[in-house]
Formats: sequence, structure tokens, C-alpha cells
Amino acid sequence: MEIDMKPDLQIITNYYKVQEIKQLTENTFVLSLPKSRFKFVAGQHISLSIKGDYQSREYSIYSAEESDNLQVLVKEVEGGYFSPKLKHLKAGDMVEVHGPFGKFGLEEKKRHTHQHVFIASGTGIAPFHSIVKTNPDLNYQLILGVRYANEAYEIEDYDRKMFTLCTSRDEKGDFKGRLTEYLKKTEFNKNTCFYLCGNSDMIFDAMEILKTKGFERESVTVEVYF
Repeated sequence: MEIDMKPDLQIITNYYKVQEIKQLTENTFVLSLPKSRFKFVAGQHISLSIKGDYQSREYSIYSAEESDNLQVLVKEVEGGYFSPKLKHLKAGDMVEVHGPFGKFGLEEKKRHTHQHVFIASGTGIAPFHSIVKTNPDLNYQLILGVRYANEAYEIEDYDRKMFTLCTSRDEKGDFKGRLTEYLKKTEFNKNTCFYLCGNSDMIFDAMEILKTKGFERESVTVEVYF
């Protein structure tokens, strides 16, 4: 669904020096760049490439709109080409940023009238981190599905009362089992907007579950990772 956003922002291409690689788990990290004059709307993504390399990848922006840094959340893909190269970058190395792109984000017309339910798997939490940090007074619920509790990246950045962690392979979350199983057992206010980000299987399953609860496509905004 196309949603109402702020006026279109100019898409830029620029080189940035890496400021920091912050490891969150063995395979997941936050890449921080100087924000400079880069403008975006929380929920958008960028295309990122390493200077001198022919490949690029798209990543949701992890940082808030007014943050001092432009950040992305990256999970290293075992045997992958691009993410291991990002992981081994050092402060001062150059990357190329294209964007911002996309219209994934809050439905502004419903910003103050609805509850906003964010449903994510894995690093699909990235745009929601940006949205929550940008809108600290937002009425939201975030539901994250991961295998292990340590994959709840920087959970301390959220209001814990508004965060439900579903873990499929340990019992350290708020719900033991898959995110979709939690959705089946949960009732939502009819005055709710849903935002889904993560792998395609989760998104398609979640949309079917929400449909059985009476929420049609116009109530759901999606961003598919793969």
C-alpha cells in the first residue's frame, strides 16, 4: 500500500568515511557513518557499496532522523560476498551511499489516532528502531521474532512494556515460539495499523493471520527483506 509521507526528498549519492563498526552479536553489527546533510524519513532505506567494489546492497536506516550518525544494521551472511566485507571495514574506510529510497513508514494521517503495531523478524527490526527513536511519544507495540534472545538487538532502546520478544529456540523471550504463533493467540484493537518487515515467509504468514482477525490489506504496510 502506498502511504502518505513527507514531501519527496532529493536522492543523493555520496562517499562517507566509516566512523564505527559496533558488534551486537557475533554476526550482527551496526555500521555508523557521519550523517552530514543527509535527510531521510524514518522507515526509508539506502543502497550501500564499498568504494572500489562493483556490488551494492540495500539496508533499512537504523538511526533516528535527527541522529548525529547515519546507521544501518547488518547481519553477516555466512558464505556471502558483501556483508563479510562490511564487517571487516575499519574507521576511515570509504563507502558509497545512494538514497534515501522507499515509502515504508508511519501513516502520518493516523499518527495520533491509531495504535501502531510493528512486526519484525531478525534485522527487520531496523526501520522500527529508526521510527521509535524518531517518535519517542508514539503509541506503538513492537513484536520481534528471533531464534535466541540475544538477537533482540539493543532492546534497551525501546519501552520494554511495548516490546514483545518471541524466541523460537530458547525460553528467554516473552513468548516461547514463533512470532506467527504469538500473533494467532493475540487480539488487537480494531483501531490498529500494522507494519511488517522481515523475511517473506513471515510476512505472508502474518498477513494471512491478520486477515483472519479482520484486518484487510489496507491496514497493513510491508517491507520484504528477502
